Amino acid sequence: MLFVITGPSGSGKSTLIKKVRRALELEFSVSHTTRARRPSEKDGVDYHFVTERVFERMVREKRFLEHARVHGHLYGTSRAEVETKSRHRDIVLDIDVQGARQVRARVAGAALIFIMPPVASELRRRLVSRGEDSREAIARRLRNARAEIRAYAEFDYVVVNDDLARAVADLKTVIRAVRHRPDAMAASLTPILRSFAKGRP
Repeated sequence: MLFVITGPSGSGKSTLIKKVRRALELEFSVSHTTRARRPSEKDGVDYHFVTERVFERMVREKRFLEHARVHGHLYGTSRAEVETKSRHRDIVLDIDVQGARQVRARVAGAALIFIMPPVASELRRRLVSRGEDSREAIARRLRNARAEIRAYAEFDYVVVNDDLARAVADLKTVIRAVRHRPDAMAASLTPILRSFAKGRP
């Protein structure tokens, strides 16, 4: 099962993913990006940091499941990483609205979850308080957030991150519910269905 988690920068999607990954045994697909690494980030853990030249070569070689230019930088999800990690566990992507649309078109059954900030002023506060972006970058992210917010109805589920503990609980509930969809349970239901196909129980 592929879970796509999206929301504007500062909505808290990355924090929420970290909170639920271990509890729900989710693999995380590390995206590629051309933006500069922040002091708090580690290459290969938060992102694979690459040059535009490397990124564009990967695009030409069709090595991305999805890719987009966001906030002035390129971001993409490696097909190989998704295929490898999804063999053993459900996998989660932390990507933008453009990428989520691409995944929906290419991966049947992917579950798309939108993380909504409580209000615009709180989103601004979060972006400023983390102290890792310039004023220009924050302004760009806030402008982009206006368009991203309007896309929420395209998603299967929405989690409002107004209280971290509650948002974590809500996200866990959504993921557990998706795992109980008939298509997600097909493999585990097969032996049960076969037992009933043999005749009288």
